[in-house]
This record gives sequence, structure tokens and C-alpha cells, in this order.
Amino acid sequence: MDTTSLVDVGKTIEAATDAITVRRVFGEPYEKNGTIVIPAARVQGGAGGGSGEDGAGRGRGGGSGFGLSAKPVGAFVIKGEDVTWRPAVDVNRVIVGVQVVIVFALMVARSIVNARAERTSEA
Repeated sequence: MDTTSLVDVGKTIEAATDAITVRRVFGEPYEKNGTIVIPAARVQGGAGGGSGEDGAGRGRGGGSGFGLSAKPVGAFVIKGEDVTWRPAVDVNRVIVGVQVVIVFALMVARSIVNARAERTSEA
């Protein structure tokens, strides 16, 4: 088996481990007018790899990959002795949620109108 592929996979996993740290979750705190703000994010990531040869030990394979995703979730706000959590608002998620509710409401309204129309035509 080719050890260079294993080394590449090991390097990829090591890079993934280094990238997914508490520093990625909690940003650098900053202070203004006596208030300290510590931003926070949801961080997800993963790594993978592979290698291979044919049954006779010929040919070479390899490969590795790494992915990282981070989204803001809010911030801790420290003012004097008080610590509060301020969640981040994902505007895109709110817009999609409103659109889903509107489509559902239109479908229900259409069903109601069709049911009433059938009842009046039968009478």
C-alpha cells in the first residue's frame, strides 16, 4: 500500500481537527462603552479520504477531502454583572418559513372554496 496517500489523508484529518476549534465557535470578544460582546457560531465540518491498489499491488489510488460550515447563532452580551444571550436572526430562514405558511394557507383556502362550490352546485 502506498504510504503517501495515507500521509495525505492524515494531513487532511489533522487540518480538519485544527479548523474545528472553539475559536471558530466563539469569536474574539470586543468591548464598547463598558459592554463586552462575544459572538458565537455553529460550526460543522468533516474530513475523509481513501486510497487503493488493485489485487496485484499495481496502480495507485488516493484522495482526501475536507468541508467546513459556520453560521452565526448569536452573541453573549456582558454588561457589568449581567450576561445575556442575543440570538442571531436568520432572515433567509424567516422568509422561507413565511413563504411556506402562505403557500399552505392558499392551498387550504382553495380547498375550502372548491368544497363550497361543490355544495352549492349540488343544491
